[in-house]
Amino acid sequence: MNKKINFASKGIKCSVEIEVHSIKKKIESIINTNSNVIFLIDKKVLNVFKKVKNYKNLKYIALNCSEKIKSFQYYSMICSKVLSLGVDRKSVLVVIGGGTLGDLGGFIASTLLRGIDLVLIPTTLLSQVDSSIGGKNGINTSFGKNLVGTFYQPKLIIIDPYFLSSLPKREILSGYAEIVKHAIIYDQKFFDWLNRNSKDIFKLKYHVLCKAIHKSILIKKIYVEKDEKEKLKNKYSRAILNFGHTFGHALETYYNYNKRLTHGEAISIGMMIATTLSYKLNYLSFKDLIKIKNHFIANGLPIENKEMYNKKIFEIIYKDKKNTDNKINLILLKNIGKSFFKPNINLNKIKKLLNK
Repeated sequence: MNKKINFASKGIKCSVEIEVHSIKKKIESIINTNSNVIFLIDKKVLNVFKKVKNYKNLKYIALNCSEKIKSFQYYSMICSKVLSLGVDRKSVLVVIGGGTLGDLGGFIASTLLRGIDLVLIPTTLLSQVDSSIGGKNGINTSFGKNLVGTFYQPKLIIIDPYFLSSLPKREILSGYAEIVKHAIIYDQKFFDWLNRNSKDIFKLKYHVLCKAIHKSILIKKIYVEKDEKEKLKNKYSRAILNFGHTFGHALETYYNYNKRLTHGEAISIGMMIATTLSYKLNYLSFKDLIKIKNHFIANGLPIENKEMYNKKIFEIIYKDKKNTDNKINLILLKNIGKSFFKPNINLNKIKKLLNK
């Protein structure tokens, strides 16, 4: 399967290419068509990079990656290393790794020389369907996740599902959480298709997996093209993509981004909280609430966490960059496939509803 998606809105010139077993030829094509290419690579996939012809002669930086690399310390260190390798306005930064490295690498590309060309090669399902798409880059602080960052679009995103064959199921599940999120917020037929085909996604059957990745990106593309910098407050608001993320990001911050909770697991729990609130606020039917809950349980997505209503979680939520004037903004559901932006909800009301 070979698919290409072009972003066509004003100010966004980005192509996404999806093809199995394509990574070596596409990296070599980038090298052959650009005069100065610098690679930023997660050490976990360095063996794939080593298959590239004359890789030892290329400029590359290899890192041990985790959420903790999204920091001022790593940003400064990597910028210095890239500058020492020699960089100019015609340079291209190619980032090969998961979402954390993509977020950091995108932030670096957007700020070095006030912006150099960026190519992303996401190597996890989570980064292939979500974090690599849309141009959001950033680092974390002690106050929360992604509070320092930029909007900066890559020129090219190369997706090769072959990378996923080396991932543990927990990482596949983390990415699947974002796939099902896209279905829940926008496309009921896609949700029903996932109900029928999710098991084959976890078995990494490429024809099913590529279709799920392609469809998921097309849904995210709609919001990115309409509202790249998240300014709108209507049904096209890019904030819709944050469904489940307010509580999910708060849980990640609470756990200090450690391995006890993956991003997808946190977002899964956050989506169930938002779904439950949608029902308790009389927007969502009980039938749809149960359909979503059953899908999560059937596919091993977590629906709760013992700390999810800890008062510290609510303190973190108050600081969320999506909220204003100490009122909480949430994405809620009217039904599966139809979501909406609900601003200025009283946090005490949410606490009472969730405690019932």
